[in-house]
Amino acid sequence: MTASTSTKALPKRARQTDLDGLRARLEALGLGFASEALPDLLTQAVKAEQSAPHFLETLLEAEQTQREERRIRRALGLSGLPTGQTIGTFDFAFQPSIERSRIEALATCGWIKEKQSLLILGPPGVGKTHLAIALGVRAVECGFSVAFYRVEELLHAMRKDADRPPTRLKRAKYMKPALVIIDEMGFEPFSREEATLFFRLVSYRYGRGAMCITSNKAISAWTEMLAGDEVITSAGDIVKSCG
Repeated sequence: MTASTSTKALPKRARQTDLDGLRARLEALGLGFASEALPDLLTQAVKAEQSAPHFLETLLEAEQTQREERRIRRALGLSGLPTGQTIGTFDFAFQPSIERSRIEALATCGWIKEKQSLLILGPPGVGKTHLAIALGVRAVECGFSVAFYRVEELLHAMRKDADRPPTRLKRAKYMKPALVIIDEMGFEPFSREEATLFFRLVSYRYGRGAMCITSNKAISAWTEMLAGDEVITSAGDIVKSCG
């Protein structure tokens, strides 16, 4: 009996994935970061023998991470917050009177969500500005809009806007954000006009948005600081003390 032999057709070689085409589709869908990361992530997925769902999750996570980093960079740029001052870089050992647990509680940003305001008091050199900036950075990371002003910068902006119609004034940069930070109140007394503008800002934002104010003056000294007007000084009643 003659032995017969048979051969099976070899499976067709799988078509090489068109990476350029896939990247173009991702770009068209607005997934630019995923498009950029695709070749490297695909190589890693093949080496690690990742499942398709795992690979897709990794790709989408790369897109989401990069989008969030871009959002934070953009928001920090718009906020006017100085760079490099975060809660992680604050020296709590240098200022043992400041409770780290209290600052970390404020860093959850619940007070911003509730549209409350915060007053950080203390003499020069204790880190008030650093803490205010750090809380502002944390607010941006948590998705809140922030505007940071040295008090003289804020007063300058408000004086320029003093004659604007109320409807336009509401769109001013210091009116709209979820959090407005005003730094270094108290080094110079306010004029009557400046005190009135400050009162208008505080009154408008009350219940609409949070504020953080740093000052080297105790609340008891605010009447003198705000042109001697006790009514305007009552704006201090909206803030709560932190240190």
